[in-house]
Amino acid sequence: MKFPDIRNEKGEEVPLTEAAYGTFIRSADRRVRKEAFTALFETYTGFGATVATTYAASVKGDLFAAKARGFQTAVEAALFPDEIPLSVYDNLIAVIHESLPALNRYIALRKPAMNLDEIHLYDLYASLVEDYDMHLPYPDAYAMVAEGLAPLGTEYQGILNSAYEDGWIDVYSSKAKSSGAYSWGAYGVHPYVLLNHRDDLDSAMTIAHEMGHAMHSYYSNKNQPAPKANYTLFAAEVASTCNEIILMTKLMERYQGNRKAQAYLANHLLEQFRTTVFRQTMFAEFERISHRMAEEGEALTKEALSTAYLELNQQYYGQHCQVDELIQTEWMRIPHFYRAFYVYKYATGFSAAVFLANRILTEGEPAVRDYYKFLSAGGSLPPIEALKLAGVDMSSPEPIKSAMKVFEQTTDRLAQLL
Repeated sequence: MKFPDIRNEKGEEVPLTEAAYGTFIRSADRRVRKEAFTALFETYTGFGATVATTYAASVKGDLFAAKARGFQTAVEAALFPDEIPLSVYDNLIAVIHESLPALNRYIALRKPAMNLDEIHLYDLYASLVEDYDMHLPYPDAYAMVAEGLAPLGTEYQGILNSAYEDGWIDVYSSKAKSSGAYSWGAYGVHPYVLLNHRDDLDSAMTIAHEMGHAMHSYYSNKNQPAPKANYTLFAAEVASTCNEIILMTKLMERYQGNRKAQAYLANHLLEQFRTTVFRQTMFAEFERISHRMAEEGEALTKEALSTAYLELNQQYYGQHCQVDELIQTEWMRIPHFYRAFYVYKYATGFSAAVFLANRILTEGEPAVRDYYKFLSAGGSLPPIEALKLAGVDMSSPEPIKSAMKVFEQTTDRLAQLL
């Protein structure tokens, strides 16, 4: 698959790649966003039959494995290893459906803020706040993260300082280095963190995120024997995102007198909600639909899958946004769909993190002590039970509803700032 060249902000012909698309779709130049969007999805459209056949095989594999093990549906089989009841999956989708008016109210802010005649899907990733950026070289960014996470206690900050000083972190991009960021390690050794720092707010938030993973591993390894130290993905995104939410709250306080910085930070937090909670839930819903189609004997053709995906986008974004028909092929580029029924964990993890961050910031030491119990539990308990130690029950829809209230409050704040 080869994508055509597009013109950048200077009018120069530049290659479009999957990696470059993430930059182009965030461009302040609408022409660049539209060209990248059109070129990417028109290319995928040409491969639709092949991708549909590949994905259909993956879905049929999920169905076969589920039936061979005595499950009624593929989603129940996927939830079983983590002991997650089906109601958790259903609660997430139900609450997000109830919250779609709030999502569309946030999207509607783009029209006046970006001086647009109408909002398209390729406008959703550009910043609402023009001509503002936070320049954060790595030492400054790390110091800001450590300071922002002070509510988690002096012990937590001490370990963060050790990580900075003692070589836990590979900071900058280099030849042949993996892209992105992650935390990894082996039992009995402190965690290691890979970054590709770019001196901006996103990279600072990445430090907070990956150090959340690292601290989770540090405490679980310290308090659990090797067979019980590893925690599941359902719990994994909680500690990382909790760090981000606490840091974002502290940054809002730090820049209290700077209206533009406040708007920039609020926009950043709302985009985390949109892409991690709403978007991942839409993905989870698409997986539910595609597997149900196969379970009922419907052929998973390019046309059937694309129609289902387009209808979901219309449901999620259609109130104030022009849902460009080309988006119907986006499902073809989502690699998560080949590991079915795990993307919902990003949305539940984010919701749990918002709930816990709020509890830590309002209740202080008792909430921090409970949070340490969660970090230290590792894989010794099912993830829902481990989260209960910190004070959040993800078998209930209430944490997701609570997170949606924060989303609505932040939207109100951004509307005032704009």
